[in-house]
Amino acid sequence: MASGLDAEFVTLHEIVKSAKIRLNPNIWDYLIGGTETETTLRRNRMALDSIAFKPRVLRDVSQIDPSSEIFGKKLRIPVLLAPVGSLESFEAGGGITVAQGAGAGGVGMLISSVTTLKLEDIVKGGAGPKIYQLYVRGDDSWVADRVKQAMDAGYDAFCITVDTNVYSRRERDIAKRFVKSWRTAATGQDFQAAFAWDNFKRVKDKFPDVKFILKGIGTGEDAELALREGVWGVYCSNHGGRQLDHGRGSAEVLPEIVAAVRGRAKVIVDGSFSRGSDIVKAICLGADWVGLGRLYCYGLAAAGAAGIERVIELLEEEMKEVMGLLGVASLKQLDRSYISPSLPTNLPHVHSAFPLLNLEDQGY
Repeated sequence: MASGLDAEFVTLHEIVKSAKIRLNPNIWDYLIGGTETETTLRRNRMALDSIAFKPRVLRDVSQIDPSSEIFGKKLRIPVLLAPVGSLESFEAGGGITVAQGAGAGGVGMLISSVTTLKLEDIVKGGAGPKIYQLYVRGDDSWVADRVKQAMDAGYDAFCITVDTNVYSRRERDIAKRFVKSWRTAATGQDFQAAFAWDNFKRVKDKFPDVKFILKGIGTGEDAELALREGVWGVYCSNHGGRQLDHGRGSAEVLPEIVAAVRGRAKVIVDGSFSRGSDIVKAICLGADWVGLGRLYCYGLAAAGAAGIERVIELLEEEMKEVMGLLGVASLKQLDRSYISPSLPTNLPHVHSAFPLLNLEDQGY
């Protein structure tokens, strides 16, 4: 399938600009913002920009394949659409539209529990791998009920977010006195704050066959603890810089996570991955898949499901270009020999991956 938007959007930054034009300013700031000084958000980009490529030549790259697989299903590129709350803010169809875009684009998705839609309706929204992501808002029995509902609905795995025990101060929103509607109605935050390794073990023991993922792992020590509890996947994430301020960039943390996991579980990473080159860097560092958050939301806001598909098309083009110039024809050939530490050249911010982006207020 094709998005049909190849003439309208020839670069990713055109999709970003279209999203800004279409979105309410409060929703735009909610999407692009981080916590307090937004240092973690910027470090996400700084960490990626501090990696340089080491290309090899005289390799056969006449046929380049950037595809991957998950749960025995092929992915067009090694990408999962990360869980984002209140998708309905960006496009009326919300999670169902995202499922359609992911299916048409040939990638997987994680659907956030912060949605107004039934999880059964979302999983039917489009073909492709789907993972249900949960914010804990009840006791162990409540969590177990959500696991059962998701598995009965046909999800492939279950993800619990573990880096939101305290809700952060997102000052772009606070300064505007803007509060998302789901925040005013939210209850049960105390259960998330109290959720600990023993709680996870009790829930997991009830579902020995479920593929559990913990999202928000930020140290090798916690990755090791997750492995002891038998997780299927370790998700390296700092919530896109939206939780703990002054944290490390995800690409800086990733090698530590990969070293701790040692192939015993799958590794997912997110955090300002915005270009095909960023995805290639993550695979070189040992990730299995890359989560995209803001980037696919730009596509969703710009043109719905087709906009998401167009984001994937452009990322695939970029990945093929990078892989060809590195001298590799498949993801299996990528490793750390193709990258090296280097000095970044751009001041990091949420859109520094798009130097040609010209937003009218220059405040991104």
